Amino acid sequence: MEPGEFQGTIGKYHWDSQPWWPEPTRAPVDAPNILFVVLDDVGFAQLGCFGSEIDTPSMDALAARGLRYRNFHTTALCSPTRSCVLTGRNHHRNGMGRITDLATGFPGYDGRIPFANKFLSELVVPQGYAAYAVGKWHLTPDEECQLGSSRARWPLGRGFERWYGFFGGETHQNAPALVHDNHFVDAPRSVADGYHLTEDIVDHALEYVRDLRHVDPDKPFFLYFATGACHSPHQAPPRWREHYRGRFDHGWDVARDRILARQLEMGLLPPATKLSERPEWVPAWADLDDDERRVYARYMEAFAAYLSHTDEQLGRLLEGLSASDDLDNTIAFLISDNGASSEGGLVGSLNDARIWNFAPRTVDEALEVLDEIGGPNWHNNYPWGWTVAGNTPFRRWKREVHEGGVADPCIVAWPRGITAGGEIRDQYVHAIDLVPTALEAAGIPAPPDLDGVSFLYSFQDAAAPTRHRVQYYEMLGCRAIYEDGWKAVVYHPIQDLKPGLDVAEWELYNVDNDPSETDDLAATEPERLQRMIELWWQEAERNNVLPLDNRAFADFVFERPPAAPEREHYTYWPGTGMVSEEAAVNTRMRDHTITAFVDGAGEGVLCSQGSRLGGWTFFVRDGVLSYVHNLAGWRTSRVDAAIARPAGARTLGFRFTRTEGQGGRGELLVDNEVVGAADIKRVTPIRYSLTGVGFWCGRGGNLAVCDAYEGPFPYTGRLDRVEISVRGPEHVDAAAEAEIAIATQ
Repeated sequence: MEPGEFQGTIGKYHWDSQPWWPEPTRAPVDAPNILFVVLDDVGFAQLGCFGSEIDTPSMDALAARGLRYRNFHTTALCSPTRSCVLTGRNHHRNGMGRITDLATGFPGYDGRIPFANKFLSELVVPQGYAAYAVGKWHLTPDEECQLGSSRARWPLGRGFERWYGFFGGETHQNAPALVHDNHFVDAPRSVADGYHLTEDIVDHALEYVRDLRHVDPDKPFFLYFATGACHSPHQAPPRWREHYRGRFDHGWDVARDRILARQLEMGLLPPATKLSERPEWVPAWADLDDDERRVYARYMEAFAAYLSHTDEQLGRLLEGLSASDDLDNTIAFLISDNGASSEGGLVGSLNDARIWNFAPRTVDEALEVLDEIGGPNWHNNYPWGWTVAGNTPFRRWKREVHEGGVADPCIVAWPRGITAGGEIRDQYVHAIDLVPTALEAAGIPAPPDLDGVSFLYSFQDAAAPTRHRVQYYEMLGCRAIYEDGWKAVVYHPIQDLKPGLDVAEWELYNVDNDPSETDDLAATEPERLQRMIELWWQEAERNNVLPLDNRAFADFVFERPPAAPEREHYTYWPGTGMVSEEAAVNTRMRDHTITAFVDGAGEGVLCSQGSRLGGWTFFVRDGVLSYVHNLAGWRTSRVDAAIARPAGARTLGFRFTRTEGQGGRGELLVDNEVVGAADIKRVTPIRYSLTGVGFWCGRGGNLAVCDAYEGPFPYTGRLDRVEISVRGPEHVDAAAEAEIAIATQ
């Protein structure tokens, strides 16, 4: 106990002393459990109860028991929204003007949430709550997402008592990069055994709650349940992929019309709402050829399968909470973090790492592996047309601040606290409003400096006027301001530096009547528009929004500080944890040498980086020493050499010497003598993988880099260490050369 807290008496002996035990802090009587369910990249129109063609019966049932907020808004991107959801403060005040991967050295964009901005977990645990997090995090700076870093900004450093999930923006759903509390772990089952991450995080969420109930049947909990779904890769069990076969052959134009009709029938939109025009850069479904339609429909089937599987697992979570008698007094908020994603591009994507590495994404390649889309071998994402349909009836999409980027589904259910089951609410609500609402429901005072406004008032009063009256937006140079039913907004393309961020065409909409932003009133309401623009600049100054910046993503990636000082020599030992790509040796497009110190014969992976979706591996199998380089699942290069197996210490090595262009010469070495060589025509310039799988010594990841072995394929012989030396230009220069080379092909 703290000095001065003791309230007993201390005499010379125990018989003239009085012990004292402080009373444990208990939450207010009947305080509800708090459940935040955060979906990823799910657009306004992608849940069944918001008009979708996708089956989401568990979420629909939650809405039937609770409320749907048709006027809920986010920041347009995942890390920023999640920081709002957990702190009740605007994303730039959290240093989360962008995702952690794109941090810059300015207060609003440094990716470091101030410790003064308490997470909800840090607010409720001292008041007698338990706090658990499972699933996606994406709120720790990239350079701190590794085992040699401080844990201060890991979930357990921000008030959560248990965590099981992944750090980054996305991960492989069948072979994820997992963290349990403060260390990396392997998934409990393999790809071949049918493992899926969403099922796993439900298992852990229920485990945490049941562990609590074994000891204390009354203590309330806060559970932050953040799925990988539906961020790419869209991966789901085969039974769900088959469930949707042929269900989207009608295409995105018909889908938009059907969705809008259902939304109007449900009362989710004002009766006069129009469907925003399909953007000119998105082709009409009728204009596609048969192969394009087959591929694009299959991409959408994979997305739908992923979402329905997630819905099924959410149902399992809710059933588990019901079985522990927790559900009736759980206030559940279900939201998405931004609008539907456009990152699949015009033709869809088999691997989202391709665009980072200037590699193509084509319909022909997708056609060749059509039935594999949605499975473990691909990092698939649907094309733009389905993005537009997923945001029906709104304009634009994720990363932009028109309604398609920031208007998202929101469901609130609380059997003991909401009697108006199945109703729709019109009040304007933002992601920063969840924390004050949860605190008010729990009877816990909110910090005075929150930006959010509790919307508990609206639970029983559908006609109550909106209390959240002003909200600014900014994302990658796109800007908007909401005020009392009006919205001024400006769009700036990413990486389009002309005419410049200082030359802006602002639009103006009455979004109370025109939520799809089809009737621009800028010309007829110039005074209102000018006043709102001035208000935006005031809010920008107050919230650390400046300076505005819409440069290319690569500029942000290479501007971020490294996880550790750059050096030319690295040593790794087997039996240790994974090293994240940000913290591992950078071999991309640089001369380098890998040397494994072994004693006697053995086979397996000596060291490896990444997975089948991109990376490299250095291994021995059947008496053959091999190096394989996998460029984003697009091009694989291999160097092999048969080697003898004498007893005693020796070194096994690989040396890469860069040549002109995008490749180089790979050589295999035994005791520093070249035993095999081959040209590697093209190597990875920027990112091996987007799924968080990093570097391993003495084994590979659970999803092998190549098909020569099944992961993790640990080395069976005696491996003392692996040393890697790097030379040559840093990857910033190499990436610039790669971009020029690709542009001139």
